Amino acid sequence: MENLLNQLLEKLNKALGDRIVSVVLYGSAAAGNHHEGFSDLNVLCVLQQVTVRELELSEPAVRWWREKKNPSPLLLSEHELQTSTDCFAIEFYDIKAHHRILQGKDVVSSLVVEDVFYRAQVEHDLRAKLLRLRQKAAGALGDKNTLRQLLADSVSTFCVLFRHALLLHGATAHSKKREVVEQARQTFGIDPVPFTQLLDMREGRIKPRELEPVSLLESYLKQIDIVIDAVDRLEK
Repeated sequence: MENLLNQLLEKLNKALGDRIVSVVLYGSAAAGNHHEGFSDLNVLCVLQQVTVRELELSEPAVRWWREKKNPSPLLLSEHELQTSTDCFAIEFYDIKAHHRILQGKDVVSSLVVEDVFYRAQVEHDLRAKLLRLRQKAAGALGDKNTLRQLLADSVSTFCVLFRHALLLHGATAHSKKREVVEQARQTFGIDPVPFTQLLDMREGRIKPRELEPVSLLESYLKQIDIVIDAVDRLEK
């Protein structure tokens, strides 16, 4: 991981030079919860400005980074960074909580994420991801392997959103998925089994064929609904 990050910094500096204000690692790698094969290396690159010229210059580094199976670095101007916390409340809450400055100045610690925007986005994202999961599942119920993979691919996202739901309820939420699930059981009363089974499958602890995906889906959806209701009630 460190070797890859150093190579990325070298390529970004070669391409962008003094246009770079800061380069920030965030997400699971910064939180110490990086899982090889499943976790991405997420990087925020803050520039003085982002025009077509900066996009053009950064293209070789971005292409190389994507070839390494990582998402493209987020390219933001410093002004955009300072004025976007209302519409990207979850993202900046997470970046503030778990980040590492790889180069340049600390542009993250002074960011302010307001609770009203934070709660609204947590509920929005939970509902949007649930609707999307239902849409995809409706076309996969007859294919058990596809349905299992769909559920396994979604569990990480819901664990992240559950952690934010816990934070909204005043909990000191953990970053590790299994601990988040256990806290959600204690705080919201969910059944943790669908989540732990999917995590076991992702991590190779159980074989996919050991899970019956249709009944798993039914329970999984119910638990997500419980958390959505808990976040919704905070607005009342």
